[in-house]
Amino acid sequence: MKRFHIALAVADLEASIADYSARLGQPPQAVVAGTYAMWRTDLLNFSINRQPERAGQLRHVGFEDDEARGFTSDADINGIAWENFSALAQDLRIVSIYGAPARSATEDELIRN
Repeated sequence: MKRFHIALAVADLEASIADYSARLGQPPQAVVAGTYAMWRTDLLNFSINRQPERAGQLRHVGFEDDEARGFTSDADINGIAWENFSALAQDLRIVSIYGAPARSATEDELIRN
């Protein structure tokens, strides 16, 4: 499975969680209180970070790809950061950055990554 990833900066995390949960029809899979939230749908990996000074701005885009090994990032010709990662790699980054796990990894993910 390959999901498009988009990350936005928001001013008010709690209000944004409520709004995007309604828009996406589900609650986030990961929430770091006051800082971060992430949703995984069938087609989309969507995350928000509380950065009031950049509210409404694109942070980066990319793909969550079940076949990806680890995490990579580079910039496109327009300077936009593109990330490519497995769900496990993203979950591990969430733990390393915020100290909060998004979910437990499956055995297959642990073997592959």
